[in-house]
Amino acid sequence: MTDLQAVLDSIYTELQPRIGEGKVADYIPELAKIDPAQFGLSVVTVDGKVYSVGDAAVPFSIQSISKVFMLTLALGKVGEGLWKRVGREPSGNSFNSIVQLEQEAGIPRNPFINAGAIAVADVVLAGHEPREAIGEVLRFVRYLADDETVTIDDKVAKSETQTGYRNFALANFMRAYKNIDHPVEHVLGVYFHQCALSMTCEQLARAGLFLAARGANPMTGHSVVSPKRARRINALMLTCGHYDGSGDFAYHVGLPGKSGVGGGIFAVAPGIASIAVWSPGLNKVGNSQLGAVALEMLAARTGWSVFGD
Repeated sequence: MTDLQAVLDSIYTELQPRIGEGKVADYIPELAKIDPAQFGLSVVTVDGKVYSVGDAAVPFSIQSISKVFMLTLALGKVGEGLWKRVGREPSGNSFNSIVQLEQEAGIPRNPFINAGAIAVADVVLAGHEPREAIGEVLRFVRYLADDETVTIDDKVAKSETQTGYRNFALANFMRAYKNIDHPVEHVLGVYFHQCALSMTCEQLARAGLFLAARGANPMTGHSVVSPKRARRINALMLTCGHYDGSGDFAYHVGLPGKSGVGGGIFAVAPGIASIAVWSPGLNKVGNSQLGAVALEMLAARTGWSVFGD
């Protein structure tokens, strides 16, 4: 058995001189203020052990990683019917492309690009006021992490609402194609708040553990989704979880994962562990620069790649 703490310590030591690399997501004013010189990594194994290094207890804005939890909620509400409104293919375009949405008649390519996640938020909103839907999202993530201290950063949500013109355009576009049922400002209220979820690496790794453990959280005994659904969510993360850098991530790391422009990456070693890494500096496709390097090192040193060691 690999000494996981020793592996994490060695990764941290090697990457320490590079902490601060990349460019923070300065188009969201609140994220532009984040100190890039931070790095945290947590691994939670399916037998409940937690291993961490660096700034793993510092909360950060999980941004698009929230799309994994929203997809789980939406599938719980409408099941496979969700796929009439959102595709399952990699986009190959930037995460906020309007061109692709027009070419494909308002059906977003997958649930992890912005348009797809906005359609998913519309599904979660059904039957609720926006405030209730946001509360449901927060309760769900707290339940998954088994931690009531997970919060939504209202400053980040407000910052995104004030600058999210392209997301308003995407939502209005889908509304024109009748793929958004609720008022656009309500749907985006939910979307901006889910992206503003603030979590530590440890909380995030715990919250995603059900995807490493056939749909159940082994630390609480709660069943979250069926094994089949957990497998399918992992498949989507592997093919679509890193925007137009998804193929590159699969090539180098070989684990299902989802990135966010807050600098976090959540990854799954099916049957083994759930992983969260955070370093705010991003590469040119909007994924954490050091986070991706750390995960490549982790996969190489543990042999966890889904494609074999």
